[in-house]
Formats: sequence, structure tokens, C-alpha cells
Amino acid sequence: MAEAQYIPAGSTTAGSIAVAAESTVATRMSAPPSFDVADFPVPHGREEEWRFTPLERLRGLHDGTAVATGEGVKVDIDAPEGVTVETVGRDDERLGRAGTPVDRVAAQAYSSFEKASVVTVAKDAVLTEPIRIAVHGHGGTAFGHQVIELGAFAEAVVVIDHTGDAVLAANVDYVLGDGAKLTVVSVQDWDEKAVHVAQHNALVGRDASFKSVVVTFGGDVVRIHPRVAYAAPGGEAELFGLYFTDAGQHQEHRLLVDHNTPHCKSNVAYKGALQGQDAHAVWIGDVLIQAAAEGTDTYELNRNLVLTDGARVDSVPNLEIETGEIAGAGHASATGRFDDEQLFYLMSRGIPEIEARRLVVRGFFAELVQQIGLPDVQERLLAKIEAELEASV
Repeated sequence: MAEAQYIPAGSTTAGSIAVAAESTVATRMSAPPSFDVADFPVPHGREEEWRFTPLERLRGLHDGTAVATGEGVKVDIDAPEGVTVETVGRDDERLGRAGTPVDRVAAQAYSSFEKASVVTVAKDAVLTEPIRIAVHGHGGTAFGHQVIELGAFAEAVVVIDHTGDAVLAANVDYVLGDGAKLTVVSVQDWDEKAVHVAQHNALVGRDASFKSVVVTFGGDVVRIHPRVAYAAPGGEAELFGLYFTDAGQHQEHRLLVDHNTPHCKSNVAYKGALQGQDAHAVWIGDVLIQAAAEGTDTYELNRNLVLTDGARVDSVPNLEIETGEIAGAGHASATGRFDDEQLFYLMSRGIPEIEARRLVVRGFFAELVQQIGLPDVQERLLAKIEAELEASV
């Protein structure tokens, strides 16, 4: 199938599409990472890291007025034999090892949770079934923390499924031992009024492989901040994402790959589709290659498909390089309207318009959906995409 036509990064068109692109800019945080909320001023929307986020819709997560209420969320973990699942207190030394909060909401989440879930896959264990974590909201406000840790040379797939209605701020840590392989699929399929802000921290060991697939559909405001750092040389990270932003929704994905260690690799690919009035998607892709990270090989890509008027995309790839001794580095960002020529071609061969639109969008997402590797999850997500398309007719 022909690929959709894209507007090159850095251009802006009138009406339904607004695209921003920047490169070679500093990715250092305006405030240093900290577990203490007091180290972060209350954001006002003028800060670089908050300028796209509708703060008034965060329900107090950013200014300290949100408190745990109601039933919040319930977390159920279904793990195969050989996996250790624990509920621990705030003093457990395994919490926070993968990364430190980089904004006020993440620090608030770390300071406010009461119990954390720690899932441990033993050294050399190779799981044949995925670990499934169900996070279901019951209408309250909650703060959470989860840790997924793999021992050396362990292999696992984890599916984290967010559903229901909640206001949730959380941190999720992934710790990979040497030679470990972890695939994480995080699905945000919230009800329409939910608010979800989360920081995902991955610490990749020597010669370990980390794959993250972030899928965002539901919610009023969803802001996900995946971050990757390397504990030793030889680590590889793949960060994939797909999002379908509907009328009135704000979906924001802010990534940082911190190449702090020599001879590591990373590959980032996110794709989004938007439809409806005031649908707003934000993608920030930061890659930092530190002076010590010689031999780094990295690439990041963002593609957006605007299906209707009234939607807005902000896509900002950032690449900062502090050493010239690298294997490769690059990025690309593009956004375009739905291609009428593709529709005409398919409809001229007897395919109804809604089916033609479905085929184009499925083709747009197909490569990333295949990265999930779990047929039941893939089929569910494709069905969700088709339901979103049908709702717009």
C-alpha cells in the first residue's frame, strides 16, 4: 500500500495541522532530577517541559492539590510460574534504582504512593507466557509505583493494561541484568475522563535488550515519559509507540534516550493518527549522546496522520551529540493529512469509503502493531482502531 504523504518536519500549514521541529538543542532538564517534590517549582505552562500540556486538566497532579481519594486504582498481576510478585513498602531498596523523577508530577507520585509492586524474573529464566498487569481505575485519584526486574540472561514479556476511570500519577521502573531481554507493552485504554501521567524508567545492563511498545487510545489527558539509560556497554533499546487521538483528547509522549555508556544502540519509532475537533498529540523525542558514549548508534522517527480538520500535532525531535566518535545518529519527523488519492484508488476498485479508510490506517500502523508479538493484544488494538474510525463516520 502506498505510504501517506507527509509534510516535512519544521513546516506549518494553516488549519488542521501544526508541526514543530527542533534539533541539536539541549536536552538537559531545567531542574535536576530529584525524589523531593520541593525541588520542583509548580509549573505554569511557560516551562519548556510543560508548554504543550494543558495543566488545568491535570486535576491537581502538578500543583500538589491532588490527594488519593476513593478506590483509586486496583492492580492485578498474573504471572507465570517462576516469577516473584511482591507488594512492598516505601523503604524497599529496589525502588527508584532505574531512574529519578524529572518533573514535579513524577516526584509527587514517588512521594505519595503507599505500596509498590515488585515483579522479579530470576536469573536465566526464559518465560514462555507473558506477565500481565491490569491497572483498573475506579473513579478516584491514585499514586503508584511498579518495578519490573530481570536477572542476568532472563527473558520476559510484560503487558501493562490501563483501563477504567482514574486520575493516576505513577512511576514504572524496568531493571535489566546483563544479557537480559525484556519486552514491555503498555496500553492506555482509559475511559474518556481519565487523567494519566507516568514516567517510565529503563536501566539496561551489559549486552541486554529492552523493547518498549506504548499504545495510547483513551483518556482525557495522557502524558507518558519513557526514559532509557545504560548501565554498561552493549545495551540495546527499541522504543515503539502508536496513538490514536480523538476529539478533545490530549495525548503526549516525551522520550529521552540517554546514551551515557559506550557502544550502545537505540531505535525510536512512534506513529499517531488524529481525528476530531481539538484532538492534540504531542511527541517529544530527546536523544543525548554524552561525551563518554563513543560508538553510539541511534535513530528516532515520528510520523503522524491527520484524518480530519481541527486536530493539532506538535512533533519535536531533539538530538544532542557531545562526541564525534559515533557509529550513527539521526532523526526524522513528518505529519500529513489523509491522502485522498489513496482513497480514490481503493474506492475506484469497488472498496467502500469506510473500508478504504480502514485499510489505509491499518497499513499506517501495521509495522508497529507487529512489534507487540502477542496476537490477542494485536487483534484487540486493531479492533480499537477500527472502532475509532467507525465512530467518526
